[in-house]
Order: sequence, then structure tokens, then C-alpha cells
Amino acid sequence: MSSSSSFSSVSVMSSRIIDTTCAYCGVGCGMTAEVENQSIIALTGDTHHPANHGRLCVKGSTLADTVRTEGRLTQPSVSGQPVSWNEAISTVAKGFSDTIARYGADAVAFYVSGQLLTEDYYVANKLMKGYIGSANIDTNSRLCMSSSVAGHKRAFGSDTVPNSYEDLEQARLIVLTGSNTAWCHPVLFQRIKHARQKNPELKVVVIDPRETDTLAIADLHINLKAGTDVALFNGLFNYLVQQDRLDHQYLHDHVNGFEQTQTQLAGQQRSIADVAQQCDVDENRIQQFYDWFTNTEQVVTCYSQGVNQSSRGTDKVNSILNCHLITGRIGKPGCGPLSLTGQPNAMGGREVGGLANTLAAHMDFKEEDIATVQQFWNSPTIARQPGLKAVDLFSAVDSGRIKAIWIMATNPVVSLPNASIVSRALQRCEFVVVSDIVAQGDTSAFADVLLPAAGWGEKDGTVTNSERRISRQRRLLPSPGEARPDWRIICDVAIAMGFQQGFEFNSPADIFREHARLSGYQNHGQRDFDISALAEISDGEYDTLMPVQWPVNQQYPDGCKRLFKAGGFFTPNRKAQLIATTCHPPQYATDQEYPLQLNSGRSRDHWHTMTRTELAVTLNRHRSEPWVEIHPDTAVQYGIEAGHWIRIDSQWGNIRVRATISKRIRPEQIFVPIHWSRQLANSAWLGAVVNPAVDPFSGQPESKHTPVRICSWQPAWQAKLLTRKALPLPAVDYCVRERTSFGFIYHLAGDETIDHWQSWLFQQFSDIPGGLQVVTQRNAEPMTLRLSLLHQQQLFAALLVQQHDPFNRQWLTELFNRSTLDGEQMAMLLSDDEQLANDPGETVCSCHAVGKNTIINAIQSQRLSSEKEVGHCTRAGTNCGSCLPEIRALLQAQQGLMMELENT
Repeated sequence: MSSSSSFSSVSVMSSRIIDTTCAYCGVGCGMTAEVENQSIIALTGDTHHPANHGRLCVKGSTLADTVRTEGRLTQPSVSGQPVSWNEAISTVAKGFSDTIARYGADAVAFYVSGQLLTEDYYVANKLMKGYIGSANIDTNSRLCMSSSVAGHKRAFGSDTVPNSYEDLEQARLIVLTGSNTAWCHPVLFQRIKHARQKNPELKVVVIDPRETDTLAIADLHINLKAGTDVALFNGLFNYLVQQDRLDHQYLHDHVNGFEQTQTQLAGQQRSIADVAQQCDVDENRIQQFYDWFTNTEQVVTCYSQGVNQSSRGTDKVNSILNCHLITGRIGKPGCGPLSLTGQPNAMGGREVGGLANTLAAHMDFKEEDIATVQQFWNSPTIARQPGLKAVDLFSAVDSGRIKAIWIMATNPVVSLPNASIVSRALQRCEFVVVSDIVAQGDTSAFADVLLPAAGWGEKDGTVTNSERRISRQRRLLPSPGEARPDWRIICDVAIAMGFQQGFEFNSPADIFREHARLSGYQNHGQRDFDISALAEISDGEYDTLMPVQWPVNQQYPDGCKRLFKAGGFFTPNRKAQLIATTCHPPQYATDQEYPLQLNSGRSRDHWHTMTRTELAVTLNRHRSEPWVEIHPDTAVQYGIEAGHWIRIDSQWGNIRVRATISKRIRPEQIFVPIHWSRQLANSAWLGAVVNPAVDPFSGQPESKHTPVRICSWQPAWQAKLLTRKALPLPAVDYCVRERTSFGFIYHLAGDETIDHWQSWLFQQFSDIPGGLQVVTQRNAEPMTLRLSLLHQQQLFAALLVQQHDPFNRQWLTELFNRSTLDGEQMAMLLSDDEQLANDPGETVCSCHAVGKNTIINAIQSQRLSSEKEVGHCTRAGTNCGSCLPEIRALLQAQQGLMMELENT
């Protein structure tokens, strides 16, 4: 049994030291928290956790800053009115029971999240599939990794990730495809970077239409045309066959379908030249990649959303798996395909059946599996066929097929494609329940019942990371108000619906033991997920459970790093299945009306819809506004300059965002981040633009290819409003709210002339005791205004309206940080001189608030030549390392400029 007394939960004087797991991506980093007086006073990487060995990214490093009561949902409400928990639970139970009685079990649905812990997920799935009797429970992991699940199951017979992170250090070739690892999985990026430093023979290939910060560790970039991944890997398959670099023994013993697949793929690309033409990549780059893969035994292929989020994502996954299977490069040290999950518990949700098309413990809707689960649960009824996947599920809500829905720990109004349909669906839905931690949210606005849930650091349970490693999240703090853990809320509703026998759990440990028992129940080695060795752990052993990779059973009592070295796949004949894939065009193609491809993804320092990361001032420094990345040639074509606004239209909606001009993107493509919701930006709701196409096998949406058109938007005015108080978003054409050290900055722009700024501001601040003093300057130019409001000689708000944007936040921030202003500083408020020379520029290093201009000035004045030297002079890059690729790019650019100057 994998438990150990080395887990820390000890007192140090008046504080406690507690080990837990990060709440962000699927890397699953271990953390050590020091807690004192119901506050986290220190949060560091756990040096003993095998996922990160003490490393944390900037998001993880600032996680404690997001644990606050501000904006929290602290009391249940029904129809907008506060109620007791008893009344809320009774209302939810009655709402679902009445709906089932009138319309049947398939008229209700749950939409859950990779933010839930495994124990939360388990009881939600048990209630819906085993007691309500419908499989209409799906998860936001459908938007993230479901194509990987489908690809694994087609090839392996099970949703099994065969690798360990240790393989990154042992590989001699790492292929990163569809993954901006530097931004999305920064701790793994740092592990690969250090592995390259220790092993000069290690090569890294990055496959991505964009030039991302991940290229900082790349030896080769394959900047393929979006959507041609299958062509690239099918070409590799053919090349491996042509060079006879197959593992014939492994193929014979452990793989099905080679001859059929070889025949079908052979006719697709007859040469590297064919592949290069189809992918629109230089032929020499393809040749180099194929040669490295062919001649390197220890190859790890890491893939993520760029592969999965596609209308052909499952085929992309299988084209990768095929290449590893025919070479036997799987299950061995330094070998294998490694799916990088996006959420902290995306894999835990898959283990318990959180997807609509699976049952618990990696079982499926086969008669024998249905019988096994029903018998184990002793359930009165059980779902007998798959339920509706996320996009279809909300379409069913919109059409009225689903009458009641419970949404837990996710924000589908922002995150789903064609998101305006989701809003309409929830508006039409007869009964909507939302469990969340935030009081004001895009999705919670539609709730008939709001239930306050415990957040990260407030509840106990487990999560499973991308390498199958189960880790504990532990309670660090009490929940604010009346917030409760999700598992407790779900069990209370189940009991109120009459299902007391199956939901009398007293703790997460109780749930985990049942989850572990089910994994081994009638298994006999036929299912990959088996943690039955943990089925009888005590509460104390659960408390001290150390990170462990499943399976954890009689054969592997201490866990298992790798699977499939000797075959043993979970198909009927225990052999893997090769899948002949074809490169298909996207479902929605560009045309004359919508000639550009919209690609979407993450920003470095933000997460999902920013309900957590927006609270950490540090994380707002890197990118304060949503943006669109556009190639210089495309910018010239459309008359767009850096910093200008662009309107982006698809046939599903439109947004307005600022332009970033960059050669790092292909001319036919633009890129926009996913994070800004309508709570923070009134015109950057990306979900309203993204197309609703889904993969036919996985149901995963196509988030990387939406046909769009663009045009420059030049507002009549733009403004910055700096204030100590949070305000409702003003009703102007463009508004983005940014949290800062002193309060908030509102980035504003519009077409309509506004003449009543002063009266509007006074209306917003009418509750300030003692009133406000006004300092105003209106310049000679039209649409130019500087207005400041003081409260007891302290700067309370400042408004700068102008036609252009030479805004230097540094000097105003310094004034806001002063307790009182003297005469000289008061005069600065009326001055046109904003001391632009002292502007640190756009933040590069969020940890130490070091700006781009500061780094450039240091490079130029001190002739710096390395990231280490920059760190020594400015501190940039000396903490989490997430900004090191940007620092490296600045070094390269400045060194090039200095060489040009010397040559002239």
C-alpha cells in the first residue's frame, strides 16, 4: 500500500506545514503550504513530489493570492433569495425528482468539471448513472482531452497513458506537437530544458503552426499548416516502413492491423515531398524530423490541445500512436506517447466515468460492464447507453429535451463554442442549478438555485495528473460562510431524492475506498484502471497517502511507471489496434467571406475564465488586455497597426481585441486567448465566435480552426480609468477590467462621444464618506480629458481620455500607492509630462514585475548576453522561469540590433 508517514501536517510554532497539490494544469505539481491563523503565509513547491521536484510556475507560485473571501458565494440561494442549506437541498432534490417523474430520467443532466476532486466526481457520476439512471453527465474535460481518450481506446482498448514524466529525462528525442508547453505546462517545459542541459544528445522537435515560446528549447520547428497533423504522422508511418525501422517482433506479438493500415496509408503520401506540400512545410524540415524519429530508439511524443481540439482530433491521436506502436517505442524508459492534460483532475474524472460515454472505473456501456457496476453499486436503475456529450447536451437544453441541469465548478457560458446558444439554452431551461465558488459569474446568472462550494485549499480529496499519478489535495483553510465540499452537496441531494443507501458517506476517504474497491471488482486484469490495493486503507493512511501511479494492485502494490512494454493491451486479444487515418479538411472551411483561420489557446499567466487567476495581481501584469496575434503581411493587407483594435467576425458572433503584430504566426491564421469572460471584458467573449464543429468519435469541439474575417476598428476615443473601487463594466463599446496593486484599471474605448464622465464617476462613488475632491484638466485637443478624484488627500480615481494611447501606468501607480499627495504630486496630475522615459513597459517577468523596457535597457546599457546575466541585473526570470523564453527572444533581438549598428 502506497502510504507514508513522511507526509507533512505538523506544527511549526503556531503554524502548520501541509503538503497538497496545485489547482491548475494536469502536471499535478506538489506544494507545501505553511498555514497560520487561517491564512496561507507561504506556498512553495514540494521538493519530494515526483511531478515537479519543487518547481512551480508563476500561477502555482501565486495560488495563495487567489484564496480570498472577496467575491465568494457564501450562502445558498433560490430564485435570488438567500435560503438555508436544508431548503436549498430540498429544492434541488424536488426539482430533479419532479422533472424525472414528468419527463423521464433523460430530461435531466449534470455538467461537471476537471476542477472537481475525484471523490466529488465519483458521487456525481454514481448519482446520475446509477441512481437517476441516465448517462447525461459530461464534463468540461470533453473540451480538453476527450479525443485523447477516444484515440487511446481505439488503439489500446482502454484510456491508458503508458508513460511517466521520468521518460522526459531519459529520452533522446522529444516531440512536442500541438502543445505550447512553455505556457501551458511550464514545469514540464523546465524539466525538458534541464534534461537538454544534462544530455547534449537530446533533440526537441516542436510541431505547431505558431512560433511559441516553446521554441526556446527546440532544435527543429515544423510550422505545419493548421489541421494537417494526420498527413505529417501518416507520412512518418510510411517513412518508417520504407526504411524498415519497425519492431517486427513487437508487431507480431502485440499489434493488430499492420498490413491493412500499411496498405491504406501507403497511397496517401508517396514521398516526403508530398507530405511537405500538403503540410506547407519546407521539405528539409520534414526530412530532418523523419530521420531523427527513425534513427532514435528513445522517443517521447507529447501532445495536447493543438491535437485534441479538432474536428479530427481522434484521428490525429491515432496517427501518433501508430508510429509508436509499429516501432515498439512504448512502455520503455524514454519512450512513448504522452498526452498532456489541461486540468488538475481531467484524468481523475475519466477514472470515475465523468464522461457521458463511459461508466465508472474505465468501464463502458457493454452489457457485462453495466451489470458489473449496477451489481457493485446495488443501484435501483442504471444508464444503459451513453449520454449526451457537452455540445450536444446544451443543444438538448436549448431544444427543451433536457428540462433540468446541474452545473458544477465550470463556466460553460464562456468556455463552450457557439456560446451564445448556451446562454439561450440556460435562459430557456426550466430548472438550473449551479454549484460554484464565485457569487457573480456568467453561468451563475442563469441559476434558479445557487450552491456555495468549497474551493481549492478548503476540501480534501485526490486528483490524478497526466502520468496517472494520484496525489492528495488537502484542506488548508476553513471555507467562507456556508460553503461546502461538492461531494457533501451531491450526497445530500441524493439522499433527499430517496437514495440514502448509496450515499451515506462520512468523508472523502469513505468515497475513495469505494472507488478503489470498484476498480478491482470482477476485474481479473481485464481493465487497466485498478487501485484495489488501496481499497481498505484507513482514514489515517488516506490522510498520509503519497503520490502514486496507477495501477496499484496485487501485481503493482507500489504503483507502476510504465505500461505495454510487453503488450498486455486491453483489447479482446490483448493486442493494440492500428488505425488507418486520413487527413480531412476542417468541417468549416475558410472562404471569400471568412478568409482567415482563428486559433485559440491559453495566455501564459492566466487560467480558464480567470475566476481564480484574476484575483492575483501578479498574474495580470503580463497581459492586461485580451489580444489577437496577427502576421505583419496580414496586418498590412487589412491596414492594422500594433495596438490597434480589431473586430473579428465569424458566422456565430464577433469580438473586439487589440492587435499584436508578430511573424510568429502564419499569414492565414490569427490567434486569440480564451480567458476573458463577460465579467471582465464586454467585447472579448471568444466562445461566441468559435464554431460548434465536433470530432465524430470523441465529441470534442474544434477550437483551433474557425473561419473568420477581420477589420480595423478605430474608436473615436479611448480611456483609462484607475480606481480603488471595483465598478460595474461601463456600457461602452470596449471595456476590460484589470486588477492592480491599488485597485483596478478599466481599459475603455468607444465611438459615441461621452460628455458626462464627471457626473458618471460621482454616481459610481456616491457612497464614499466625506465626498471627493475633483482635479480636472481638459486639453485643447478634442476628446482629451484628465480627471482625478481625491479622498482626504489620497488619490482615489483617475481618468485619462484621449484619442491615442501613450499611457504610462507607472507614474500613476506610484501616486496611488502614496497615502497622501503633496503639492508637487498634485501638480503631476495636471501635467502633460508622464515621464515616459521611466515606463518599464509591458511586463515580461510577472514574479518580479520586470517590464520589457527595463530588460531592453539593461541589455543595451550593460551589453548583456545571457538569461542569467539579465536575471542578475533585473531579477527577471529568477523565480519560476516562465518568462525565460521571452527574455531569450529579447536578448536575440537586441543582439541583432547591436550587430547591425556596429556594422554601420
